[in-house]
Amino acid sequence: MTTPKGLDMNKEFIENAYKCGVEIDEATMDKLRDFYEILVETNKSMNLTAITEYEDVLYKHFLDSLLVIRALKDAGFEKEAEAFEGAKIADIGTGAGFPGIPLKICFPDIKITLVDSLNKRIRFIQETCGELGLKGVTAVHGRSEELGRNPEYRDSFDFVLSRAVASMPVLAEYCMPFAKKGGMFIAYKAEGVENEAKEAEMAVKKLGGEIKKIIPVPLEGTEIVREFVIIKKIADTPKKYPRKAGNPAKEPLR
Repeated sequence: MTTPKGLDMNKEFIENAYKCGVEIDEATMDKLRDFYEILVETNKSMNLTAITEYEDVLYKHFLDSLLVIRALKDAGFEKEAEAFEGAKIADIGTGAGFPGIPLKICFPDIKITLVDSLNKRIRFIQETCGELGLKGVTAVHGRSEELGRNPEYRDSFDFVLSRAVASMPVLAEYCMPFAKKGGMFIAYKAEGVENEAKEAEMAVKKLGGEIKKIIPVPLEGTEIVREFVIIKKIADTPKKYPRKAGNPAKEPLR
């Protein structure tokens, strides 16, 4: 496939990705571009994203997804950043496949499970990964509260990621049960997350975690700054969590 007409900005994108700690070769760039074309074509009949211009998708979806590598390095977790490429990862509330699919394209050796509560998005992910030839991807339809109790997924992942929109106390209960002891839950958040993270400290502790770092990372090529809340899983999540579907959002842990 070819770059959309008049939007040949791949070189600049590759340079900005490198600044964020991710090396992208031409074959990888081609696959990202293929993903873009599948995304915008499907978006005509399915509401996947409000962001559709090529440059905007490159930066606000693709590069944003990759920022977790720089976040780990900037936070002093060099070993974890190095181990990421071969890790077992869960993306909770993946939506149209962010951050999971761009990470899988750029780090083909990761084993990644993408979870979403809407089945049509999971079908889109399955079909897209098939078209892109991505292996080692599992797309699961279900609510995180239910899947987090399933032994197949509970306590299973080195890294649990989420770019979903939810407050930190709620997001922690959705995501922490998936992380194995010694693993990490990393939340992609907007600027100004400090107060929200402070409110989540008790919830994170109850779930077996500890907030290690809140690290801002500039989204190169834009004026956006993404903030990452990095949580270490230091103890097993008690069996009573996650609570039944709907309860975490109705009554967030405090």
